[in-house]
Amino acid sequence: VAGLGTSAELKVLEAVQANQSHFSGMLGVNEILAMDLGFFGQSMAEVPTINSVTVLYPILSGISALVLALYQNKHNVLQRTQGAVSRWITTIILVAFSSFFAAILPCGVGLYWITGNLLSIPVLKLCNVIYNPGEYAEEMALQEAPKLSKEERRAQRVVNREKRRRQRRDVKRFNSTKDKRLVFYSESSGFFKYFEGYIRYILENSDFMIHYITSDIHDRIFSMNHPRIRAYYVGPIALIRVMMLMDADIVVMTMPDLEKYHIKRSLVRKDVEYIYTDHGMTSLHLMLQENALDYFDTIFCYGPNHIREVREMERVYGLPPKTLVRTGFPLLDTMIQGAEAIGNAVNDPKVILIAPSWQQDNILEYCLDETLRPLLGAGYRIVVRPHPEFIKRFPGKMRAIEERYKDDVGELFEIQTSFASSETVYSADLVITDWSSIANEFSYATKKPSLFINTPMKVVNPNYEKIPLVPLDISLRDEIGISVDVEDLDTLPDVVRTLLGAAEQYKEHIAEVVRENIFDVGDGARGGGQYIIDTLAGRTSETHARSCDDFASRWTRILDEGRDDEMERILSEPLLLEKSIQMTKGELMMDVLEELEHAMKGETSDDP
Repeated sequence: VAGLGTSAELKVLEAVQANQSHFSGMLGVNEILAMDLGFFGQSMAEVPTINSVTVLYPILSGISALVLALYQNKHNVLQRTQGAVSRWITTIILVAFSSFFAAILPCGVGLYWITGNLLSIPVLKLCNVIYNPGEYAEEMALQEAPKLSKEERRAQRVVNREKRRRQRRDVKRFNSTKDKRLVFYSESSGFFKYFEGYIRYILENSDFMIHYITSDIHDRIFSMNHPRIRAYYVGPIALIRVMMLMDADIVVMTMPDLEKYHIKRSLVRKDVEYIYTDHGMTSLHLMLQENALDYFDTIFCYGPNHIREVREMERVYGLPPKTLVRTGFPLLDTMIQGAEAIGNAVNDPKVILIAPSWQQDNILEYCLDETLRPLLGAGYRIVVRPHPEFIKRFPGKMRAIEERYKDDVGELFEIQTSFASSETVYSADLVITDWSSIANEFSYATKKPSLFINTPMKVVNPNYEKIPLVPLDISLRDEIGISVDVEDLDTLPDVVRTLLGAAEQYKEHIAEVVRENIFDVGDGARGGGQYIIDTLAGRTSETHARSCDDFASRWTRILDEGRDDEMERILSEPLLLEKSIQMTKGELMMDVLEELEHAMKGETSDDP
């Protein structure tokens, strides 16, 4: 059968149909004879040959693939955003693929490729009519990496080589380290601030070693020269294998969606405890994807809402109960300290910070002009501070905004694209945002109000209403400030005056909101840090207890076997402790037993 090649079944079918008398009466022959593989007089079971009209199938398959590729290069949103070289490489691969397989497989496959390639063109055209990709092509084009010079490309290759070298070394070092107890994983250096409080608490209150994996070769963790912190650089691809082979008691992450995509739970240890700690003080069921926390064992909860939300998720989706740890938000403590360090400085004129989110329909894209124009010239100093992700992902849009308002820039108006300092946030008198969590950070830290513009809501989980709880992102908007609809932006000057004039009243009210919604303000790391310490300590006790039980049971089995001669031989074997000192294994055991007996009596082995 192997000698019949890739179309063995079809060749058998042809043989039966051509030699009916040889197979008459056999089971299934009638069904085979009833099959018609002809198409305009040509058998679709025949493999194309160079001396036959069937050679047209691979030729036409390649031509149809070329036509499709050229059409896609012009009208497919993904192809339009690629460079010329990338587009032609894709075209060549598609043509070669279609031609090659149409040449070595039966004609029916070639007909399939020809038909599929040609029909894809009107299907793509219809899809583009229904769902115009133009705006997305423009948006994706803006995300393209800038063209690099020859020197820049050479420098980039050097950096990439260093990353690969560093990764190989660190992965080997991580995998060779035994008895890893505690591992933190950070996607980039920017996430260190969410772990920092817990890490410092653990270092100050225990002797556990911390293993810190980061996918950022320039992570801040590498500058922390602490003897109990071991940092490793592992890129996103290598991380997949490292996580699958994870051998630790606890893994702490801010990255949700464990097990849903490429990052999985450990395959080598089923008792690893995975802890999720969020990077915001908002609601989990709105700002995380559906089922994002299903495969975590433990959730650090910053406030009562997190506890209620997780318990409702468990009820709605029928999930086993998780361990919920009541802890504060250490980063909030840091922000409060930063705000207090600035003091009660009085701004003249008042400073208004416009700090949008970066998701679709944010203030910068949706209503920037309508927001700015009523306030420019009203006697305030206006600072527009785009989200770092907006600047990174949409440099073209950012340049367009800077060009549009270049004539307005001056003493009372600034577009701030540097994030080296958070002083702008802490020192502002008022923050204007859409659905960004910066409002919580600003108001919670400074006790000053925020102004919310009701652009289309930022929703990560479109099914958030399955959880019958109003997200804090919605309920707190009118608790820590005032929200304004987009069509009412001409009233902004009045709303701003109201908020600035009521700053003192908001101060105590916001402080109460913080107390009600955030645990352990001022001591935010204690809850989570102590939980990790206690859990690791408990696991240590369990391990020691299991070891003692195991030793005792094995020793009892040896005694029960009654092999005294063998025991005497083993216990008489010499054991080299130091170059100049020898004792038998039995003598060593007797020393240990004697020491244990003295310990039980409350004595030391050195007592007279």
